[in-house]
Order: sequence, then structure tokens, then C-alpha cells
Amino acid sequence: MKRRPLPLALLMLIPLSLLASGCSGASPAASSGGSGSGTDGKGSVVLNVGDQKGGAEAVLRAAGELDDLDYRIKWSTFTSGPPLLEAVNAKAVDIGSVGNTPPVFAAGAESKVTVVAATHGDTSGETILVPNDSKLKRTEDLKGRSVAVAQGSSAHYQLVASMRKAGLELSDVKVTYLQPADALAAFAGGKVDAWAVWDPYTSQVLTGKLGKVLTDGRGVVNGLNFQVAAPGALADKGKSAAVGDYLKRLRRAEVWVYEHPEEWAKVWAKDTGLPYEVALAAVKRTYGTRISVAVDKEAVASEQEIADTFTELKLVPRRFDFADYVDTRFNKGLPPSTTEGRSYKEGS
Repeated sequence: MKRRPLPLALLMLIPLSLLASGCSGASPAASSGGSGSGTDGKGSVVLNVGDQKGGAEAVLRAAGELDDLDYRIKWSTFTSGPPLLEAVNAKAVDIGSVGNTPPVFAAGAESKVTVVAATHGDTSGETILVPNDSKLKRTEDLKGRSVAVAQGSSAHYQLVASMRKAGLELSDVKVTYLQPADALAAFAGGKVDAWAVWDPYTSQVLTGKLGKVLTDGRGVVNGLNFQVAAPGALADKGKSAAVGDYLKRLRRAEVWVYEHPEEWAKVWAKDTGLPYEVALAAVKRTYGTRISVAVDKEAVASEQEIADTFTELKLVPRRFDFADYVDTRFNKGLPPSTTEGRSYKEGS
């Protein structure tokens, strides 16, 4: 394989280490705990919320949803979903947001976690990328080629599902397990033929003209993200009520993001170090499309398929029923999990 020099645009990707595993099942940079980010609100009830950089705290504040809390939110910041769920399991965090894969790994490890809410959005930001000069045109062309992916991540499942849709198995490619920062360097340096990844990395590569999309997650992955809570918090009357209110605020903030993509992109870029153009592209491609949906039987079945796939690959140690890790009490009034997310008009 021809080795390419690293382009200058690669330097712009360094701040993305802050987002290294937003949808990932593992991160070498992840610590087992979170760093405090302060407290909002007033009252005797304290809801301990696990967050990631540029996540719930940032969007709720930007949308004005932290101005009238009658309970307190104590924020803790984590590098990715897995350590956040470790904190939920340890009762250090009451609730936090993760992608569609970390709950599978947490449940597989018999952690005490409960999925209480979901969002569904466009999956075009979940991609398999190839260099601009690549001769690969279809997923089938990956046979015998090298692909970088974060082990146990949503991109890992997308790679498996995309391969199977094309009549291939994961064993038909040379998988190189790399976290995004290392995968980016390998991809840009010509050390791998393709890279399975998610937004905002997809938007960064496309905006920086570092590569192109071979295939994406549409029709392949479920497009779900989850709020995961501690069973103990759900059993507490005061905290359970706070969780319900918190979820309603997040739903209103979702609408605000969709209606104010440029404003949110500026906030997000400042909070994470992303270039504004990349942040805006990722908002319009992925994050602004998300809507709150019910954690229903279709969502559970879709997650069960992910769990069974990783169990088959021996990355999850046991077979389990995902439904055992779901609480549907906050589903009232929400559309089905299969409801299409929002979309932006061309040129908007």
C-alpha cells in the first residue's frame, strides 16, 4: 500500500480526542471516574448527571433549560460512555447519555444500569471511509483489505452489519482495532485501506477533504442513543421525578438544536475545540436530526441484535436479554423508536 504523507488538515483533528468515544464501547483514554463541572438549580433533591464534553450540560445551558430547576443537577464529565456507565453501576452517577453500544457491554458485564430514554436520528454520519484516491467502490471491495475501527464501538457493529449485508464476514477483512485518534493517523498515513467511524469524525474527514464515504449506516444500524440511569435513583421518589423532568428538558433542547443549528454549532465548537465548519456539518448530518422516541419492543429487539452479534464475536462474555435492562415508565407520549429523525432542507 502506498504510504501518504499526513496532510496539514490532520492537525485540525487533534481536538477530536475530546470526543474519542462518543459512540464507542471502549477508550484507552477513559478514566474510571468523572471530573466535576459544577452544579445547577436549587432544592434538596440532587440529580447526579454523567456527561461528556459538549454534551447535555452544554446544550441545556445554550437552550436556556437550566434556568428554573427546582432540584439540583451535579455534573460530572467523562471521556466516553463506558466509564460513565461504570459510574452509574457504582451509584456515583444517577443518569447519563451514551450511544447504542455501551449499554450492551455494560449489560453483558452484569452492571446495574437501566435504559430509560432514547433518541433516534439519521445514521449517515456512521460511515466506512476510504481515501480520496481509493479504487474501492463498494462494500464488497473491502474483501482482503485492512479496516481500522474502535473495538466494541457502534462503528464496529456497523462494519460487521455492512459486511454481512454485502455477503461478507468480518473475517474477510483485516481488522485493525484502533481508537479514533490512532485510526485517523493510520488512515491519513495510508496504513489502512478504510476506516469505520462516526460523526463528528465523518464530518471532519469530509470537510477537510481527507477521504470519501464508501458506505454509511443508513438501513444498517439503528440510529439510537440512550439515557441510562441507576436503578437506585429510579427507586427514589424525588430522584425519579427529577429524572422525568430532566428528560423533558433534553427533549425541548433537541428541538432548539434543530431550529438553531448555527448557534449550537458555535457553542459546541467552542466547548470541544472542533472547527466551526465541522461542528455545523455534524449537527446537520447527525446531531440536529435526533428526536426523542419510546424505548419500545422494536428498540429492545434492535439492541438485542447488537448484543447477540457481539456475543457471537466473543466480545461480550454472555448472552442476556436486553429487555431486562430497560424501564419504560418515561415512554408516555413519545413516538415509536422507528420514527424518522428530523432533516434539514438542502442548502439550509
